[in-house]
Amino acid sequence: MSIALNLDHSTAVRPAVASRPSLIGLSKPELAQALTTAGIASDKEARMRASQLWNWLYVNGTTDFERMTNVAKPVRQKLSDAFNLDRPEIVSEQVSSDGTRKWLFRFRDPANPNYPPVEVETVYIPEEDRGTLCVSSQVGCTLTCSFCHTGTQKLVRNLTAGEILGQILMARERLGDFPGGVRPDDGGLVPSGETRAITNIVMMGMGEPLYNYDNVKQALLIASAGDGMSLSKRRITLSTSGVVPYIEPTGREIDVMLAISLHATNNDLRDVLVPINKKWPLEELLEACRNYPGLSNARRITFEYVMLDGINDSDAEARELVRLLAGIPAKINLIPFNPWPGANYGTSPSSRIERFADIVNKAGYASPVRTPRGRDIFAACGQLKSESERLSKKDRDALAGV
Repeated sequence: MSIALNLDHSTAVRPAVASRPSLIGLSKPELAQALTTAGIASDKEARMRASQLWNWLYVNGTTDFERMTNVAKPVRQKLSDAFNLDRPEIVSEQVSSDGTRKWLFRFRDPANPNYPPVEVETVYIPEEDRGTLCVSSQVGCTLTCSFCHTGTQKLVRNLTAGEILGQILMARERLGDFPGGVRPDDGGLVPSGETRAITNIVMMGMGEPLYNYDNVKQALLIASAGDGMSLSKRRITLSTSGVVPYIEPTGREIDVMLAISLHATNNDLRDVLVPINKKWPLEELLEACRNYPGLSNARRITFEYVMLDGINDSDAEARELVRLLAGIPAKINLIPFNPWPGANYGTSPSSRIERFADIVNKAGYASPVRTPRGRDIFAACGQLKSESERLSKKDRDALAGV
């Protein structure tokens, strides 16, 4: 049984104040520049103030300038007058029978108060040895992958770096993951042996991260900064359907783990399942993977392969998958298809998935079968979908800057 939680508390809903830009998502140099531009700090003082703010925002999770006790009161007032630290509004929070949590977050554009708000879904998956947060990068998606529920939703707009980080910050707040925070009593919510509820980040939510490269890059560099959120880059995974030109920069500039939504072993089928393949076919995609910066047995690429009954799950396709990935340090995640209303596919039987995995395993590749999590609240892989698709074309165009 899934549970919808009552969110009647002060931290759940914070509509942004339109006249004050947010500081969330700014790099340290950008924070310093914002302070000098607003006349709050001199050039000499700005770096020190930026470091103070950085610590309050990302180490302590502070959302109120008045709580920044090492900042002089007159400066706190100036900060409050000029900026906000708002996190997204929680429209809904659901808890699956397996402990998975799904939030529907609403964002308002403080720079464009007349623009309609947008919504995205973010999922938290607690496991025995880790807690993984699945983060969205876009409102909707342009890829139209035929097996994916999110792909049936039109792209509304890219999320900003601050909105991507806002999902992490809000999830950490809800999970009591900041100093002094109180964790929900969900019976084993916090991974054993970990002091943090969120230990891993996967950019596998709504949208194609590499179609929003600059904002995703900024958000992940802030999330992995050692003096801030301090999430290990080896515990951050970016998943792409195959935007080949941005694969090499992802490894060189962001330096996180890479996952590829593969799902087929030939171009004809992948053109149908993952239409971006028509632009960057398998040959180009796999060559980019072979050249991924830092690729090694200790830093393998994860290839995601959704198991579709009678479509891509034969013994022959398992052997072809092994052949395609030859020479690439890799792990293959086999994902049972997660049904959604209107889907034209079925889930491969367990016996077929096990046979497929056995062939891949015997070839020397780890091929864990991903246990579906959060299916009862539509939080599983490929099931995420917000309500923003209901915006009119005029509103979507406005959000996209058309």
